[in-house]
Amino acid sequence: MNDIRPTADFAPLASRRASAARAETLAPTCRGLNYYTIDGSLRDLLPLYMDEPLLAHLTPHLRELGELAGNRLHDLSDACERHPPVLHGRDSYGRDEEWLEYHPAYREMEAIAFGRFGMHALTHRGGVMGWPEPMPPLAKYVFHYLFAQAEFGLLCPVNLTDSSSELVRRFGSEAVRARYLDLMWSQDLSRLHRCAQFMTEKAGGSDVGAGDLLAARDGDHWRLWGEKWFCSNVDAELAVLLARPEGAPAGGRGLGLFLMPKTLADGTRNAYRIVRLKDKLGSRTMASGEIVFEGAVAYQLGALDQGLKQMLVMVNSSRVSHLARAAGMMRRCLNEALQAARHRNAFGKAVVDHPLMRRQLLKLMVPTEQALSALLHAATAPEAALRLITPIAKYRACRDNVTVATGAMEARGGNGYIEDWPNARLVRDAHLGLIWEGTSNINALDAVQRAVGKAKAHGALRDDLAGRLEKASGLPGQFRTRLDGAIAQAFRLAEEVAAHPEHERFCRMAAGKLYHATTAAVLASEGLRLGAAGGDARRLLLARFVLEHRLQPGQPASFEALRWEDQATDLLLADAPVPLAQAAALLTR
Repeated sequence: MNDIRPTADFAPLASRRASAARAETLAPTCRGLNYYTIDGSLRDLLPLYMDEPLLAHLTPHLRELGELAGNRLHDLSDACERHPPVLHGRDSYGRDEEWLEYHPAYREMEAIAFGRFGMHALTHRGGVMGWPEPMPPLAKYVFHYLFAQAEFGLLCPVNLTDSSSELVRRFGSEAVRARYLDLMWSQDLSRLHRCAQFMTEKAGGSDVGAGDLLAARDGDHWRLWGEKWFCSNVDAELAVLLARPEGAPAGGRGLGLFLMPKTLADGTRNAYRIVRLKDKLGSRTMASGEIVFEGAVAYQLGALDQGLKQMLVMVNSSRVSHLARAAGMMRRCLNEALQAARHRNAFGKAVVDHPLMRRQLLKLMVPTEQALSALLHAATAPEAALRLITPIAKYRACRDNVTVATGAMEARGGNGYIEDWPNARLVRDAHLGLIWEGTSNINALDAVQRAVGKAKAHGALRDDLAGRLEKASGLPGQFRTRLDGAIAQAFRLAEEVAAHPEHERFCRMAAGKLYHATTAAVLASEGLRLGAAGGDARRLLLARFVLEHRLQPGQPASFEALRWEDQATDLLLADAPVPLAQAAALLTR
């Protein structure tokens, strides 16, 4: 008969202490890190793009936001994700004064974004963060990039308030500007008028010109009748929207641009109802809903037959904001994947030391670094080139965000699929970037058929890239020849697709090639400039990865031809700077 060992011999295995000890084998998240301090790419690149006095002034603020993003803002965002806004149809007296209840964490996040950093106002007026003048767009997008690594949804109201105020400034009457602009740029949350943009209707979707919201003149203002189907930041103090004035023709040319306040001058609620909130896949912290207009007062912005054209004024800035969010979220995903791989052991060694995982990490790193370069380039590019940069970057970076978020989830394994960990939310939020400011098809069509085919904006972009590469002396000749050839091929493809309407089905391919050509050139230029100054030339290696795997993908002649990738991967996954000579040698090996 076998002896039965006493239960007490095994009890320690089920103790709290034993459970806690096992938990130490799990890889940590990025919670507790400073997202600015750990971002060597951003810190290296900013001196190339931002004037030194402004960068010196903003560095403490960027460091503060990086600390908040990895700590307090991180926790506030998680709380808001668990406690999304709630719509109440009536007040306690039974009056139809619908209102939204937000978790206190959301209001604190607003205080950080609108109040502490003034992200909605810093390009419009002086005084934000102690800088005496309005800042360049680059400054705004860098703050978006860091903020997005902790909180995605609130950046929609921030961007809408920012971009809508520009529409009011350009197209509003003197009275409308005097009444609202100062409120839209306030950092005092008790005065701040947040803004929304209500565009989509049931019949419209991407075809905005199909909208039928009616505007009827009533003295010095207009009254709105009808519905809007997707309304982000649904309870904002102001909303910019498109409506069709009585008697206006069908289609986009018949739409006018209007500003609608939530509260009228006498303090009464405007005549529209929030009928329900959307139960969304992602961005749950921000309220999106449906609105019925019952004669709501609105004020005309600009010419009545130019509404859609005027609305497009803010498309470039909004698309760059989406690029900033995608770039920031990819950085967070890459950092989470690196945390998981470096702090988790499997089969006798750290996960990061397994060759297949190293290759997978590079597949996350390359699009992440492309997006950062695309963002800094877009924020400082010539206006003529920006017309093409924004749709190709919005198209490709937002799609890459989904792939990178999914790859980072897989790098963490089963925990990545659990809502207690950050990856599931990052995957959900990434998908919204594919919808806002135009789907992938809409952006690809805009890039190829309109920006290339009609505006000929590819000429300005081609000249911009050529100028950057001309200044990047020191590129090995063989690599430079291959890069120049691939860039020329991408532009020829876009021209050919644009010239023949029957080739519309290739618009996404052409837009993607243009994005990869642009980022490969920018990465190479950045890598050379940083390396020549004695810094980190790793972006040269990233440029080659883009050329080999994204711009001209194909089956290698032999595995021996890929040996350079092993050496490049070792350099890119290490923390040490890559010397220029070492990076340059690997461009042609």
